[in-house]
Amino acid sequence: MNGIIVVNKPQNFTSFDAVAIMRGCFHTKKVGHSGTLDPMATGVLPIFIGGATKAVSLLPESGKSYRAGFRLGVTSETLDIWGDCSEQKNVSVSEKTLLTVLEKFKGDIEQVPPMYSALKVNGQKLCDLARKGIEVERKPRKVTISRLELTEFDGRDGIIEVDCSSGTYIRTLADDIGAALGTGAVMTSLVRTRACGFSLAESSPLEELKTKPAEELERLLKPVDSVFAEYPKIVLDETQRLLYFNGVRLDAKRLHDNACEGLCRVYGAEFIGLAEIVGGELISVKRLTDLSS
Repeated sequence: MNGIIVVNKPQNFTSFDAVAIMRGCFHTKKVGHSGTLDPMATGVLPIFIGGATKAVSLLPESGKSYRAGFRLGVTSETLDIWGDCSEQKNVSVSEKTLLTVLEKFKGDIEQVPPMYSALKVNGQKLCDLARKGIEVERKPRKVTISRLELTEFDGRDGIIEVDCSSGTYIRTLADDIGAALGTGAVMTSLVRTRACGFSLAESSPLEELKTKPAEELERLLKPVDSVFAEYPKIVLDETQRLLYFNGVRLDAKRLHDNACEGLCRVYGAEFIGLAEIVGGELISVKRLTDLSS
């Protein structure tokens, strides 16, 4: 079986735990995931099965969406409620004041990655260094917050909905909001509601997937080309397909009237993989099927 199973990861499971469980469910070692979710986070985790794992390294830089809880007046070394609290005080902030501050975090902003993250510096994960009490300098990174909406707030605790670019740290966002308010803040919950174009409504709880028979799991698989829908589609006839698999660079204009430079999806009778049009020629980037398919 090949395809993508959209898992709703529960709390206290790592992304690798979910992958291991799917290996057992689908009886294959070829399983990978896109976009690590921290153990305390829940929500959308696309898991790639079988030949679909070849596509993981080629996924487009699509944005993600989150629903996050936060608490003002608290700070911690991990920037969330699960870390050791370094400060805690009673605060009460007006919704108007908070909304004014939130406006500052919309659009292109810079974030300093948190020490408690899987990001590597000189080959070492920041979280491993942090657990040893070592803090290293991290350079700010540009991220984009395209939507930041306050959906609940009582003066101290609240919930925000966030649409953001890949690489955005919601814990850091909460901490930065608290710093801008002068109160401090930590993240108290995190649900990823969208990733790789898949929504929370399309996901299946991990515990339910563990009990489903093979035929039901197969019906839940999404086609691997669904994550590349933003790329133009080119369909090859049988002669063109044979030439393509033999490494021949095809004239893109003969394949598609509006062919333009860049990545595209290539099909024969089924999805073949990704190619790139360079100098008017179609060049294979990654094939997910072989010549016999």
